[in-house]
Amino acid sequence: MTHTDHQGRQPAPRLILPTLGPVYATGTPLAGAALRIAFGLTMVTHGLPKLLGSSHGSMADPMAGSTGLIRNVLGLPFAEELAMLVTLLETFGGLALAAGLATRLIAVMFTIEMIAISVALGPTWPWIDRGIEYPVMLGFTALLFAFTGGGRLSLDRRLGLEI
Repeated sequence: MTHTDHQGRQPAPRLILPTLGPVYATGTPLAGAALRIAFGLTMVTHGLPKLLGSSHGSMADPMAGSTGLIRNVLGLPFAEELAMLVTLLETFGGLALAAGLATRLIAVMFTIEMIAISVALGPTWPWIDRGIEYPVMLGFTALLFAFTGGGRLSLDRRLGLEI
């Protein structure tokens, strides 16, 4: 039988190896910061080529690719403007998220972007077939940061401000 406290919460599970408690306590904020930094910098690698008009992998013109996806696949108006918005989000939002600045707000925007990309590329799953595997994982990562914030090792925490 599971016991709960007076607010209906279950206590943390008892560690089989209690000596690992301090390792987890130290490693959790470090792992969270590492994931946030990796996510943010990954997004920068998608935005910067669009901003600079350079190629990205096998895509000669990533800005044209984003614009085409927005216009032709998603059928949204203002494709050029939306593509620029995505470019700015990926470049500067990625840097801010890596630093842990305005983490929750930017993470929500990335979650929405990844949903849109998944709709555009779906229903194919494997990334190697231009499927949604990669944007789904990035979307859930962004969603995690939308709910948890930047963590102890973030500018949000340092500034004492968070949305």
